[in-house]
Amino acid sequence: MKFVNSSKQPRSFIVDSHKSPHARLHPVELNAVILEDDFWRIRRQVNNQVMLPAQYNLCEETGRIDNFRRASGRKEIDFQGMFFNDSDVYKWLEASAWSLSSNPDPELEGLIDNVIREIAAAQCSDGYINTYFTFDRADQRWTNYDLHELYCAGHLIQAAIAYYRVAGKTTLLEIAVRFADHICEWFNDDNHDKLFSTGGHPEIEMALVELFRVTGDKKYLLQAQYFIDSRGSRTMGAGISRYNAVYYQDDVPFRQLNRLEGHAVRAVYLNCGAADLVAETGEKSLLVSLNQMWQNMISRQMYINGGLGSRYESEGFGEDYELPNGRAHTETCASIANFMWNWRMLMLKPEGRYADVMELDLYNSILSGASLDGKEYFYQNPLMDDGHHRRKRWFTVSCCPSNISRLLATLPAYLYSVSTEGIWVHLFTTNQATISLVDGQNIRLAQRTNYPWDGDIELTVKDAGKFNLFLRLPGWCNSAWSVTLNGNPVPYTMTEGRYIQIERDWCENDTIKLHLPMDIQRITCHPNVVENQGRVALTRGPLLYCLESVDHPTTDVRHFVLADDTNLNAEFVPDLLGGVVILRGKVGISSDDSDWDDKLYRTNASSGHNQPIQNTNMMAIPYYAWANRTPGPMLVWLRRAGD
Repeated sequence: MKFVNSSKQPRSFIVDSHKSPHARLHPVELNAVILEDDFWRIRRQVNNQVMLPAQYNLCEETGRIDNFRRASGRKEIDFQGMFFNDSDVYKWLEASAWSLSSNPDPELEGLIDNVIREIAAAQCSDGYINTYFTFDRADQRWTNYDLHELYCAGHLIQAAIAYYRVAGKTTLLEIAVRFADHICEWFNDDNHDKLFSTGGHPEIEMALVELFRVTGDKKYLLQAQYFIDSRGSRTMGAGISRYNAVYYQDDVPFRQLNRLEGHAVRAVYLNCGAADLVAETGEKSLLVSLNQMWQNMISRQMYINGGLGSRYESEGFGEDYELPNGRAHTETCASIANFMWNWRMLMLKPEGRYADVMELDLYNSILSGASLDGKEYFYQNPLMDDGHHRRKRWFTVSCCPSNISRLLATLPAYLYSVSTEGIWVHLFTTNQATISLVDGQNIRLAQRTNYPWDGDIELTVKDAGKFNLFLRLPGWCNSAWSVTLNGNPVPYTMTEGRYIQIERDWCENDTIKLHLPMDIQRITCHPNVVENQGRVALTRGPLLYCLESVDHPTTDVRHFVLADDTNLNAEFVPDLLGGVVILRGKVGISSDDSDWDDKLYRTNASSGHNQPIQNTNMMAIPYYAWANRTPGPMLVWLRRAGD
């Protein structure tokens, strides 16, 4: 079996748009960027040394890998866990494969190969593989498309591509190709009713597009389009689930969508696949829908931490502006999906607004999904809590842990892109990179910064060459920023997408310095978000801040009131939460409930305390770091004095 670039070592692209005719930007290889700063080095080290080993052990403890041994006949046991448990093994494989790119580990590679042997033994002769539908359920294959058969297949394909691109090994990819061929044979208009011919949980779409990019076989691209074209039949949910067609993104054809609806992760995964398809076909109607959904998301549906999904009961979107804080579902996987979708939109059109959302998610709603020690995880990421919401070691539905791990493993690949014009810098962190330009030049870059704690970025071009350098100007930067070359002002133009474009015949060791003032910003919310009326949130640079009771042991932080003219100061505390910049200032304390006499309601005339009754010191920490200490109330949106 031959694959694209099979004559040489495959290149470790996360999403490979190099031959996509309608993608303007193309990724750099994962192993071409070496992260060196403590902020991300520590987190990726925790991923490699704590998270991935623990996830493997938990997949063994909970029977997820045993399910493959059962399916192959190597163990006589009952199926363990949820019907989609295969996907957790596949995501662990993908995360582990990508981690090998930056951290070669013969022991981990051997473990991957052992798991692949279990998967290979469980595959049916017709290419089908799903351990839930083995033996007693074999006659139920493809009869209930909400049981995640295509979802699991998508994660298998993505894991196989990752291992092939990192290690050059084809065993898992051959397994995935056989399953993909089975899917292409089964799902077609000649063989089945198109009204019932797509999956309840999108994932297969982007996997098939990437498989097309690896193999060059167009049938996988056409199959991805088939699954997207099949949306809108309104048959998903009919008699197979308590949810309706909207939940499954099956209410209207995809090209009629103008807002995100239904289950949050499913909706955004589907958009990832559609964006991948646009990169190959250039279909304008798909792109119109994607743009409309994106605009509605950022203006009416997205939380200030980048989270998506306001309802627990459907893990999905509510009405526009329905953004409760304490009951925010904001699944970690939805934030990762949002990151992935914006990456694909950025490849189609280099606009900084997409990278802004990626950065927002990355530093806030994604990082909050794992504890600082890497031992526990959040499924939901609320913006207010009474102290009961805590991370857990594992879940019955454990999609989030391995999803975080694969993002951390692939993070270096998202910093830069290339195009025919030059090099694009999207994210800021200390690193060394070797970037292959479209014209064949190899350019070494060195980035130095203390981001996200300050906004000074130094970028050294180590090799001579003629190309444009594009630096993202973050959307959060509202103050006077500056850019210099070798200590002097440098001519530049600003692209429509908010990138600083520097055109130059570069000399060795030319150094660009970008200064982005990190002011503390007070953020207010659209008045239609009723819960946040009269409240304010605090941000600094890419980070959202929150207050925890552990830092205010004598006062309930939910009673704090912040005046608009209160002076706030930023201070780096190296021995707190792994080293963080905190915000300090004075806040008022509103009246407590001591004079309510156990009443739920009373007339406004009887309320005697409308203003703060005293002042106290306030300390805010980065939102991503909450719930790593003593449990207690937390909030993001503070009461605003005078409201």
